[in-house]
Formats: sequence, structure tokens, C-alpha cells
Amino acid sequence: MGRPYKLRRINFNPTTTYFKPQGTPLRELREVELGSDELEAIRLKHIEKLDQIQCAKKMKVSPSTFQRILLSANQKIAEALTEGKAIKIIKKL
Repeated sequence: MGRPYKLRRINFNPTTTYFKPQGTPLRELREVELGSDELEAIRLKHIEKLDQIQCAKKMKVSPSTFQRILLSANQKIAEALTEGKAIKIIKKL
């Protein structure tokens, strides 16, 4: 049995929850699911330009957990951009 999931603080609620390549119908695309915690990590690190410790404190997680969340988000975004996949933002509880 693993450790219980610790809630992460997310201070951003996106109005857009889907991105897709232009010119390709959605039904023809595979998609990548980006969690709201991953989107928050991207926002804090790349938009707010905070360092890893500050980001981790804002999300109420350890710096190593924040790094794993950010790495996962970056990999998913890179996959979507390079392979022409849609990005679906989902709310993780």
C-alpha cells in the first residue's frame, strides 16, 4: 500500500481546458492529459518565474515532489507539440 495522496495547492483555474493542432479534427487526434497540478507547476515556474523552493512552498509540496510534477508536465507538453497531440487539462483531486 502506497502513501496517501497529499493535496496540492492550486491557485489558478484555467478558462481554456483544451488545446489542439490547427487543421486536424479532434476525433482524429490522440490526446495528452495535463493535470491541474502540472499546469500550476508550469505557471509558477515559467510565468511567475519563481525558483523551485518558492514554487514548492506555494503548492505546499516538497521541492522534490514539485520537480517531479514539473518534469511530468514538461514531458507531456513536449510530447503533444512534437507528435501533434491535443492537450486536455484535467482537474486532479
